[in-house]
Parts: sequence; structure tokens; C-alpha cells
Amino acid sequence: MTRTLEFAESITIEALERDPYPIYARLRREAPITPVPAANVWFATRWADVETIVKSPRLFTAEAADSPVERSFGSPTILTCEGAVHRELRGGLEARYRAREVSGYIDALARPIAERVLDELPRGEPVNLMARYFEPVSALALAETLGLGSVPAATLLRWFHGLSQGAINYENDPRRHAACLQTCAELEAELVPLLRDLADAPQDTPLSHMLHFAMPEGQCRPVERILPSVKVTLLGGMQEPGHGAGTVFVGLMQDRRQYEAVKDGGPEMLRSAVNEGLRWVAPIGTQLRTALEDVEIGGVTLAKGTPIAAILASANRDETRFADPDRFDIFREEGSHAAFGFGNHFCAGRWFSVALMEITLDVLFAACPDIRLVDGRNPSFRGWEFRMAPEIVVSL
Repeated sequence: MTRTLEFAESITIEALERDPYPIYARLRREAPITPVPAANVWFATRWADVETIVKSPRLFTAEAADSPVERSFGSPTILTCEGAVHRELRGGLEARYRAREVSGYIDALARPIAERVLDELPRGEPVNLMARYFEPVSALALAETLGLGSVPAATLLRWFHGLSQGAINYENDPRRHAACLQTCAELEAELVPLLRDLADAPQDTPLSHMLHFAMPEGQCRPVERILPSVKVTLLGGMQEPGHGAGTVFVGLMQDRRQYEAVKDGGPEMLRSAVNEGLRWVAPIGTQLRTALEDVEIGGVTLAKGTPIAAILASANRDETRFADPDRFDIFREEGSHAAFGFGNHFCAGRWFSVALMEITLDVLFAACPDIRLVDGRNPSFRGWEFRMAPEIVVSL
């Protein structure tokens, strides 16, 4: 036990950023519920404990006194509230992102964006698909559906990368915090006037719905009330589909047999690949909770007020649920993954994210059926809260 505690205390943010999965695997074996001082929270790493924590709001609340998201974006956010406040903020988004609604518009919205971005890439020279294709398509599609279609991709991506520095800042690094605050100031200068216009003249967009949902006629929420959740929506909505699609691409390129199965297998096989990519490398790694009372979980008693990160990425590699969990395998039949979370905070944009990932990959594979990674440029992943392959280099 002493060696295990010493191991948990020795975990660094850099080690987590480099590759958290060996760390999670050891914690699942030896200390599935343990404090990790470098991240200022406890970690829960086994599937059963992660699911219990996130699906037990009477014992573990999303409201947090010192979460990275609230420190960076303000309060309340859709991620860090419960009850009526959560229903109020989530309700304005959900109508646009329900499964049936998404299926009615996503192809007409996203496919032209993906085709245009792909057409603009140079041929016959190395191209980083993450920076030049996956992230821009994700950002532009989200902006279009939110009602921000006039914002250029470069601006959206600058916002995304700046906001992410705050959301992942468990260690409370002042440099990351400052970078995020600078981005928030730029974003607010652009969005606050737009939101004030929507307050006076509603439109059929999620941003407008967030202001007016379930409000008495003639009234709307203050712009400041929804602004933190707008930042969360921009960040998650740009991050998950783009980085998730990149992960699926890397998995398929590392096993051409699986790629050929997807290329020849139609929509169902592509959906299997997308779900396996989300399991294999969860784009968003955690859901943060706080114990509402002294509570036992996984054989450990947490004191009231203890912050605990339910590690979705680790749950997705739990050996008791998935055979050979470190392997990318689109032919799995072992049940759902945890990448979108659980319970009341199950990702509101999950249907949008999956559909956008499918379209992004389908457009790429249709235009470039023989696509391969450039020799000697094998992608490597980075991050633990947001994990992705920063460089996916191909020659189109």
C-alpha cells in the first residue's frame, strides 16, 4: 500500500499529458480510488466506480467550489451545476441536438463544409490533417449550427485552443489561466453584442434558445447568465468531433484490414469505427464531482467536500469490461463506451458529435480512398483531459 500511495503522489501532469493510460491501468489494479496531488483531485479509474459517481447526484454533485472550468469561464456552467439551473441551461441547447433533429440537418450542413475544407488542401505534399482538416471542419460545423457562421475558422480555432488551456488546468498553472482569460476577453468582445441582439430579437438558434428557453413571454436571461455555458459549448463542440475523428483515422491507418472493412462496409461499419475510436482514446477524459457527504466508494471513504475526477478515459480501458482494451478494434461487441459520460450530464451534443465525425471521415475516405500516413511520421497522442494526435501527416 505504501508503494501504491507513493506512486499516486509521484504522478505528474507531464506524465499524464504524455500518456495517462499506463498510469490509469496501475491505479485500476492497485488504487482505483486515490488522491493525485498534482491534479488537486482524487481519481476514480474503474468503470463501475466512474459510473456510480457520475450517476449518483445525491452523493456526488457537479457543483464544484474550485473546478478548472468555473475558474476559467465563470459560473454557472452547464457542466458544473445541478437541478433547476442545469435544466435551464441545458434546455436551451437540447432541442437543436436531439438525435432526430440532428439527423434532419447534419448532412446538408456538415458535408459541404468538409468537402470545401478538403478541396482547399494542397495535393502532393505533406499535410497535417488535424490542423488543416479535422479541427477546422469541427469548428465550422459547430459555429454554423450555433448561429456563428460568420466567424472565420482561424478565429474559432484560436478561441478553442485558448479556452482549452483553462478547462484542462487542474494544476492551476497561472500561464494556462492567463492564456484562457485572454481568449475569453476576445471571445466576449465578439459574442456579447451578438447575444444582446438576440435578447432583443430572438432567432431559431441554440444561442438564442439559451437566452429565451422556458422564460415568460417578453423576458430573457441576462447574457452574463449563459455566457459561461456558451464557452463550454464552443470548447466541447469543437474539440470532441474533430479530435475524435482524428483518433479514428489514426486507428484505421494503423490497421489497414480495419480500414478496408470500413471503406467497404457502409454506414454501419463507419459508425462502429467511430464508437471504437471514442472508446479507445476518449477526447474528453473526465467528469469532475464533489462528495456531498462522507461516502464510501470502491472500498474507500471520501470525506464530504472531496473533489473526485471520474476518469472516463480509464473506464473505457477497464479490463473487466473490454478485452484487450488498449487495442483499437472496430469489431468489438462489448457494449457502449463512457466517452460521453453518464447520467444527467451525459453529453448534450453526443448525436451531433458522432454524426459529424462520420461525415468528416466519409468525405475524406470517398475523396482519398488510398490515403496513408506519410512514412516515418507516425502520429503520437498527447493530453489527459483532452487527448488527441496533434500531427496526422498524410500526402493527398
